[in-house]
Amino acid sequence: MLVNLNHILPLARKRHYAVGHFNTSNLEITQAILSAAEEMRAPVIIGISEKAINYAGLPIIANLIRTSADKANVPVVLHLDHGATFELIQECVKAGFTSVMIDGSHLPYKENLMLTKKVVAYAHKRNVSVEAEIGRLAGIEDNIKVKKSDAMYTNPAEAERFARESECDALAIAIGTSHGAYKFKGKPRLRIDILKQIAYRVKIPLVLHGASGVKAKWVNYVNKFGGNIEHARGVPDKLIHEAIKNGISKINVDTDIRIAFTAGIREFLLKYHSEFDPRKIIGYSRELIKQVVKDKILLFGSSGQA
Repeated sequence: MLVNLNHILPLARKRHYAVGHFNTSNLEITQAILSAAEEMRAPVIIGISEKAINYAGLPIIANLIRTSADKANVPVVLHLDHGATFELIQECVKAGFTSVMIDGSHLPYKENLMLTKKVVAYAHKRNVSVEAEIGRLAGIEDNIKVKKSDAMYTNPAEAERFARESECDALAIAIGTSHGAYKFKGKPRLRIDILKQIAYRVKIPLVLHGASGVKAKWVNYVNKFGGNIEHARGVPDKLIHEAIKNGISKINVDTDIRIAFTAGIREFLLKYHSEFDPRKIIGYSRELIKQVVKDKILLFGSSGQA
């Protein structure tokens, strides 16, 4: 069933688990996410980026997820990931999204606040929840490109003021993660000290972007079948547990899904040289993505919380 963030995230914060946000851009990824969530009896957030909308077409991708979610026996949020403009927010709400993210983190504080308040006023009238962001994550993923020198940690006092004045429903913060597969050059580290301060001040659910694990198991899987992913490093499970324990209620995953998808395609084509049915080829990847999503649900503690 389709719901918004307010239906699932406040309880996650209260019970100290996180709900997984998994990005999709096609049928098979969507099927994998929903199947995993149903098997694990977990609420789930399906994220659509602007680039995914450009790839699939807004009505098509929205209808695909809405139709699938209506048949699901767990709560499902159809969520816009990193919406950049008020106009895009309007289009997505009209297309049936139950939640949107307005990302004004690249703007000066006052401009970010003004834009977020405008989105909140529009969305709340239509029973659509709003995620906002303060602080900037480095890295590249879809249309998100932030140089490491431009990244910044979230200021706890600003986060408190921003959440109160914007009246957003969830707040994405920056504590050391980054978008993409190359998150850390040295030892992986998150600023849990900053998270603790923000969680003490901000009472709405907090969101961690750029949180894919980029596990060696899956990177090696890709490389085993002809890929060339080198020096990729993600967020270790231990740090994910620490983040959830100290206030994170929503965790975004995209890169891990892409890696599993690629691993499946490469393995299938190398093993089955005479096969040319795209349903079998992509269907093989679907099962690997499903396993990744199930692993994340267990890691986040949301299994059985539907």
